[in-house]
Amino acid sequence: MPKKTKDKSMWQSFKVFLKSIKGYRLPIIIAVVLTIGSAIFGLFIPKILGDMTTVAVNSYPDLDWPALGSKALLVIVLFLISAALNYAQAYILAVVSAKYTKEIREKILDKIFRLPISYFDKHQYGDTLSRMSNDVDVLTTSMSQEIADVSLSLTTLVGVMIIMLTISVPLSLISFIVVPASVIVVAKIMKFAQKYFREQQNTLGVLNSEIEEDYAGEIVIKSNSYEDLALDEFDKINEKLTTVSRRAQVYSSLSFPVTHIFTNLGYVAICALGGVFVVQGQILIGDIQAFIQYVSRFNRPITEIASTTSTLQALLAASERIFEFLNEPEEEPNALPAKTIDKVKGEVEFHDVSFSYLPGRPVIRDFSIKIKPGMNVAIVGPTGAGKTTLINLLMRFYEPSSGYITVDGVPTREMTRADVRGLFGMVLQDTWLFSGTVEENLRYGRLSASLDDIKRAAKASNVDHIIEALPRGYHTMISEDSDNISAGEKQLITIARAMVANPPMMILDEATSNVDTRTEQLIQDSFEKLTHGRTSFVIAHRLSTIRNSDLILVMRDGAVVEQGTHDELLKLNGFYAELYNSQFAEG
Repeated sequence: MPKKTKDKSMWQSFKVFLKSIKGYRLPIIIAVVLTIGSAIFGLFIPKILGDMTTVAVNSYPDLDWPALGSKALLVIVLFLISAALNYAQAYILAVVSAKYTKEIREKILDKIFRLPISYFDKHQYGDTLSRMSNDVDVLTTSMSQEIADVSLSLTTLVGVMIIMLTISVPLSLISFIVVPASVIVVAKIMKFAQKYFREQQNTLGVLNSEIEEDYAGEIVIKSNSYEDLALDEFDKINEKLTTVSRRAQVYSSLSFPVTHIFTNLGYVAICALGGVFVVQGQILIGDIQAFIQYVSRFNRPITEIASTTSTLQALLAASERIFEFLNEPEEEPNALPAKTIDKVKGEVEFHDVSFSYLPGRPVIRDFSIKIKPGMNVAIVGPTGAGKTTLINLLMRFYEPSSGYITVDGVPTREMTRADVRGLFGMVLQDTWLFSGTVEENLRYGRLSASLDDIKRAAKASNVDHIIEALPRGYHTMISEDSDNISAGEKQLITIARAMVANPPMMILDEATSNVDTRTEQLIQDSFEKLTHGRTSFVIAHRLSTIRNSDLILVMRDGAVVEQGTHDELLKLNGFYAELYNSQFAEG
């Protein structure tokens, strides 16, 4: 992306960020007011201390203790008030930051559920997780820090300028000349830092994806002796992150020493000229003392504002990544008013359906088929034939490029996605169980199911004996990665989970690929029993499991090239017979 376009995108994201904190406008305004109050009360302290010096010098050797005492008490009071106001604003901003963090993360999670499946096919999980964790932390931390620092610095800067002018215009002009010179130099430096902060956040997302993939694929990595190569790939990304982070920090850190050089040069000039003014009697000794303190305070907000530019760059980069994600196109809204099916019969029909993941590269071409209620339909074919794509279209994970699908004569595009998906129980090749008990995992598809319902489904699915053999039976905890049960046991539990849901129709996508032959036969027998009378779709890798299917659809290059029963297709001696005889079919 061209630089100007990228910069524009970042500032647009920053504007969206400012809009997103409107709900916290009142507490933020209160915090800013408290910060300004804290700064104002603190501004008078150097002047009072200077007056104390003047009183002490003028009354020496008989010091005016009552005058000195009253001024000292006033300084203490101002210190306490300033500190109390500063604490109050810090507390308010901490609360705002915590609530805003919670809100942003909820928005990201809600966004995840509203994104189309195609988004996750194109983006790495680790990068999305990085936006939810690292980028949100950077955004919210920088937000509270920037509000406090900028408010305090600007108030101090303006207040100090006014007081300095009341003490000495010539000395003030020296300080005022230094400011624009240092700002111009720092602005040029930060232009270099900005691109590295942006690249830093992007590289961090890539690194998180690499870590997530290595962690999830640890067994595969070790079994293929890929550890060294995986470490090399990680080191390359980590080295890049180190390089861009170092460059970002080096450039941003230059702002402070550069500003410090300019301000110290001004400080030297003021001390020399101020000394002359004191000797000539143009300024009281207490006023020059106060002025020198104000010069230090005048320089501090300038250096702080300069140093906050690095924080602002990080905030901009994080803001861009977060709101770029939140602005991703979502699934098309459900049709309103949505149609429903009161009593599902299970008739499914594809009407001239075509689909392509990429323009010009169709996966499904003019696909038409009518499935009668209660039929057991098997879908077979080589890899890339379009088997899983048909299921994705049926479940409305994707929408057809042309044509439509009906269930009991009702177009699925005219129903809500939740209603369409509620028509099917789905068991995938890639099993997924969450951290919890076996009972909780089985109840996932129907939260209202009783323990008796779960046990009946488990028995019908031939998984009850496996569950009861676990240490605590149905109350056995399954770890987050389900590494305390085998792959076959996980598959059996997911099948039982679908049976507990008791949906009108069933889908099995390579559901028996992770089990042994004996277990596969148990699953097949229970599946045939449980799907009796309901429409079911089976994507099969092992053709031996679909011999009794009512209809077998043989797919090749996105089209059905053969269809019929097992015996009918073998008699054709065509593509299915070739697959069956070789006992080779990929999903």
